[in-house]
Amino acid sequence: MTRSVRFQRRQPTCFVVLAALLGSFAPTTAIGQQAVGMTSQDQTASATGAQAVNPANDDNWHLAISPYLWFAGVHGTIGARDRSASFHASAGDVISKLNIGLMGAVEARKRRFVVPIDFMWIKLSDDTATPESPFPGLTSIKAKATQTIFTPKVGYRLLDSPKLKADALVGLRYWHLGENLSFQPSGLLDNYSQAANFVDVIAGAKISMALSPKASVTILGDAGAGQANLDYQVAAYLGYRIKPAVMLGVGWRYLDINYRPASNFVYDAAQQGILLGVTINLK
Repeated sequence: MTRSVRFQRRQPTCFVVLAALLGSFAPTTAIGQQAVGMTSQDQTASATGAQAVNPANDDNWHLAISPYLWFAGVHGTIGARDRSASFHASAGDVISKLNIGLMGAVEARKRRFVVPIDFMWIKLSDDTATPESPFPGLTSIKAKATQTIFTPKVGYRLLDSPKLKADALVGLRYWHLGENLSFQPSGLLDNYSQAANFVDVIAGAKISMALSPKASVTILGDAGAGQANLDYQVAAYLGYRIKPAVMLGVGWRYLDINYRPASNFVYDAAQQGILLGVTINLK
């Protein structure tokens, strides 16, 4: 496992690694369901010449769900208590520390109004031996890290034709970052816990184009700020319909967050990598 960590001040290795790894699973929008964009009915109509339902006359709600996975590496700077470090972790590093996770999205649509919601929760852990510890008797440090990201958005479909669709979106991105350090043997040092919760306002757009009766390509992006200095992402996604209401997808995504509040907590990380997902149109 390759890892490059440059310390600015002394800091427990597993804390830096866990915090670094935590970032690479942080999605901020419903890539799986947003990127596919077009329903199977839209694609079939565009390829066969059939008349699609005019969204202005469609009073029904349409719902899609999209579980997905994002295999991302991460690099950046993280710090706490006047200590900071640069880090780099590959997608393999992240997977090796993953305990459990849940990633998924839903999108509701009625006429030209869209409501995409994304949710993600993961838990990582590491247990690192400390043979050169500056604290006599300290043998290991166990680190646990959790992250939750909840991203509700609302939008309006500016362009809605069988072959091309474009949505304007605005919403919120809520982040929760938490870590816990426990030292062995117990009682030698006090355990350490810290959490950060912050919210950003974001706005963006999504463009989807049908390539064939079964395939579509999507490009999307959003950016914003609030409690973070900067919060943005870009992504591209290729979807392929395997059943009338089921599409598989593969894509690439880049996400950047720079959180530096008035306190000394720092989380400045960029993540990028391949994502895989499936979209199921329920209605």
